[in-house]
Amino acid sequence: MKWTLAIGAGLLLGVAVVLAVIKGMFDHPLLPRADQQVLAVAPSVAETLQRLEAHGLKAPWLFKVYLWWAGLDRRIQAGEVRLNAHWNMAQLAQALVSGPRVQYAITLIPGTTFDEAWQKIRNHPKIKVTLADKVEARRRLQVKALEGQLLPETYFFPANTTDAQLLRMAHRALWDYLQQAWPKRAPELPLKTPYEALILASIVEKETGRAEERALIAGVFINRLRKGMRLQSDPTTIYGLGEAFDGNLTRAHLRQYTPYNTYRIKRLPPTPIALASRQSIDAVLHPAATRALYFVAKGDGSHHFSATLAEHNRAVRRYQKGQ
Repeated sequence: MKWTLAIGAGLLLGVAVVLAVIKGMFDHPLLPRADQQVLAVAPSVAETLQRLEAHGLKAPWLFKVYLWWAGLDRRIQAGEVRLNAHWNMAQLAQALVSGPRVQYAITLIPGTTFDEAWQKIRNHPKIKVTLADKVEARRRLQVKALEGQLLPETYFFPANTTDAQLLRMAHRALWDYLQQAWPKRAPELPLKTPYEALILASIVEKETGRAEERALIAGVFINRLRKGMRLQSDPTTIYGLGEAFDGNLTRAHLRQYTPYNTYRIKRLPPTPIALASRQSIDAVLHPAATRALYFVAKGDGSHHFSATLAEHNRAVRRYQKGQ
């Protein structure tokens, strides 16, 4: 009898010790050496466990049992998780299932072309390229022309976001903003649609050297449109020349007809010429009240604005010809 009691007591003690050890594994940190390391979570439990072991996971067998017992083994979400050295078993499991994924950033620059933004997106190491070409990109965005169809700002996304998803994100951001801003525009603008506002905003973006001049430059172009004058914008002419432009804009270029040469056409060009920022869109929809019809670069990023051609010609001689 005494032996039976002793054996029973020993078994109970052994079970208690094992339970205490297991409880300790549940309660204590599992990744003491992996703080702030990034784990690429795989779709399968087995592969994820292998990657966790490479990060120093304690008791991987017990963690696997826990995932099965808690019903989480089929709920693991792929992506990247930044590990925390203090996570216990439950916290690590929750991070694999629904924890925040590591975010990456890409910044689209105002004034750049769609082609430049497209290449930047496709060259980002954390973006997955899925679109074959720009024809497919245009079909995905459901637009006739891709130029100017992205809002230039910083976007955050998890690893393996596709190029199509990023394009849709930037395209949706642009049109959400345009549809919000268009109804609040100044009265009697010579612009019929939000798309026309976007076209003019892209020209303002390319013409502006200083942020404080945006609304004034927009005011000049609005004045010219109201009077039926040509916009005579160098950036539109350069855009129309395409790869033929070698960096030197000549009088022959200004005389050459393209749908974008606003020295030849008395209207807006058919599409934007670059990515327009929120600020340039706002400037077009709320232009400065001005009598100016001309402006010329002063060489320091700013412009001289003139209400008459005579004044403008004097400014050109002063700032561009040094007379």
